[in-house]
Amino acid sequence: MKDKQKKIPSRPSVADFLAEAIFSGHYEPGDFVPKEVDLCAQFAINRSAVRSDLRQLVDVGIIERISGHGSKVREYEEWRILDPAVTDWMTRYASPNPKIQREILAFRLDVEPYVAMTAAKRAKARDLVAIEEAFEGMGKNLHNASRPEERRLHSDYDIAFHIAIYKATHNIVWAQLSHILRPSIYLVIEKSNISASDPEESLERHRRLMECIRTRRPDEAFLAAQKVLEGTAQALGIEPPESALGRHLKAI
Repeated sequence: MKDKQKKIPSRPSVADFLAEAIFSGHYEPGDFVPKEVDLCAQFAINRSAVRSDLRQLVDVGIIERISGHGSKVREYEEWRILDPAVTDWMTRYASPNPKIQREILAFRLDVEPYVAMTAAKRAKARDLVAIEEAFEGMGKNLHNASRPEERRLHSDYDIAFHIAIYKATHNIVWAQLSHILRPSIYLVIEKSNISASDPEESLERHRRLMECIRTRRPDEAFLAAQKVLEGTAQALGIEPPESALGRHLKAI
């Protein structure tokens, strides 16, 4: 019988600690995070380990090292939000941060109506089936959402609904982008599904979007996608960001 190998406990992650503090809004752009010496003392690790973890945040644009001063949180537009590490931190830690939620919504309001419009032009039968199956899953788990598991499944089907629309564009960039953005979009969807005051109306907005795509009505699909996202903003208590692209189409 082989001796069981003893597991060496992993050291605490300074990168995760700071990511949680930054994404939750404890440290905002322009703020300095704790100095290396303080982090060494707090986590009982050496300076080399702290610098290695800080480098993770530097490499994805979240903080910058300023000689003689320490490490400062960079502006949101400098963050590499499509990096897997950043989207993972965003999903785990950004829920209480309305500024990040608003940034995600601003992106989606500019992009997803056009994605829906393109899907209405290009969707094939299998795409429509995927959208419909996701919608049906949303409805089933909405009506039975008495436990956290059902609520989680509702959010899972909700994100599957939107990803299916991205895929229905049959554009490789949009299709890949949906997977890269999945964690950050999930953050907003999960939060809004919990706080929605009228989940039935939200489901109906999704149904109208699905029907516009199914019946090949691109302009109406664009506006229906906007309504879905405006409902999300309302559920989160966030003023919907203005979309120049959306205003342009509405004016036509």
